[in-house]
Amino acid sequence: MSHTPHELHEEFPDAIEKMRALKETNAHFVKLADEYHDVNREIHRIEVEVDAASDFRTDELRKTRLKLKDEIAQML
Repeated sequence: MSHTPHELHEEFPDAIEKMRALKETNAHFVKLADEYHDVNREIHRIEVEVDAASDFRTDELRKTRLKLKDEIAQML
């Protein structure tokens, strides 16, 4: 298990400029990116044991993060 945050700029390093442009012009992209950030931060806090969560909750958060990442990838 990795304790490294999965920030969008790290997940899509070749699409940083496109992400910036979408954040300025596409409200749906902004919503997805914000939700991804929130879920990703929650997972990271669980992994580094700042917050506690059940295995089920952690798995559900990871599934949500993956779904959001897939949607973002399609937009990029």
